[in-house]
Amino acid sequence: MSKVVKRLLTFFIGIPLVLAIVFCDFLNHLPLQIAIGVFAVLGANEFYNMLTKKGCVLFNKELILILTALLPFSSYIFLLAGLSLDVTPWLFIALVIFLMGCECFTAKSFENSVYKIAYSTLTLFYTGLLLTFLSRMTILPDSKYIISLFLIFVFMCDSFAWFFGILFGKSTRGFVAASPNKSLVGFIGGIAGSLGCGFLFKYIFPEVMTISNVNLAILGAITAVAAIIGDLIESVFKRSCDIKDSGNLIPGRGGVLDSIDSVIIAAPIFYIGYNFLF
Repeated sequence: MSKVVKRLLTFFIGIPLVLAIVFCDFLNHLPLQIAIGVFAVLGANEFYNMLTKKGCVLFNKELILILTALLPFSSYIFLLAGLSLDVTPWLFIALVIFLMGCECFTAKSFENSVYKIAYSTLTLFYTGLLLTFLSRMTILPDSKYIISLFLIFVFMCDSFAWFFGILFGKSTRGFVAASPNKSLVGFIGGIAGSLGCGFLFKYIFPEVMTISNVNLAILGAITAVAAIIGDLIESVFKRSCDIKDSGNLIPGRGGVLDSIDSVIIAAPIFYIGYNFLF
């Protein structure tokens, strides 16, 4: 089966499945919260493997995976307890200080200490903390529609960028060294497609999506750009580690990080933009 066919099957099966999970909003979106935790741990595992394959020094893998899991898990507990999710960044800071303390009291030599702390902190931040902004969206009004809008922005940007890039983008490829196969036409098509699907979503659910067209366009544009940056930064990480895919778990996509890289970076941008605009 070709990679294109696998990608299309993943698109037509995966996206409806994800949206179905989002619409199961009992207990503060319990199914989605579980999915966030699972993807955070799987992503951390892939990122850890990428870094260690390159020769980077980190703390013990089991410790890093447990600390990564604590971030989305604790966010959900804070939600159920009615606490502010501003506590989550405090937890992240506490975990980083914990890692620093571990290095102080357990290390026998210190030539790799800076790299060990830095790479471990990056793993917690990239695969753990940033995904908690998806958890934050569950407390927004009409959260299942807002989260669906966010995912539509991201998924449609990725899909339209791929589609337009394949059909029309050959002459504009190579302007980003991080991903030479990506094209300027693809990026423009991805942003345009993302906005178009966002307006279609508003048209389908007008009683819920009461935001102005201008604000919707701004929110969609910054989310789509963030999604593109998310895709590119993972390409930077992979090129730095001399690997093609982060894994092989998702047919036609590669690993978990290959599938959620855009979500990771776009989630905080969408959440911040939504709160500023609405």
